Amino acid sequence: MQKIRPDLDIGQNIARIRKEHGMTQDQVIARLHLMEIDISKSTYAKLETNRMNIKVSELVGLSLIFGTDFNAFFQNLQPVRKT
Repeated sequence: MQKIRPDLDIGQNIARIRKEHGMTQDQVIARLHLMEIDISKSTYAKLETNRMNIKVSELVGLSLIFGTDFNAFFQNLQPVRKT
C-alpha cells in the first residue's frame, strides 16, 4: 500500500489555531476522544507536522473544538517541503 503524504501545509494552520486557543496537543486529543474520534498523540503530532493526512472526521472535530470555520484550516496554504 502506498503512503499518501500531504501536499499542502494544513498542519501549520492546525497548530496555529490550536495555539491561538491556548490549548495543548493533549487537550485537543482529549476533546477529540470525547467526540469518539480515536486519535493517538503520535498521529495528532504527525497531522501538525504534515507527516500524515487528516481525516474528514478529525477536521470536523477540530472545527467544533476551535469553533472555527473550515476555511481557517486552508488559509494561505503553502506546498509542503519535501525532505
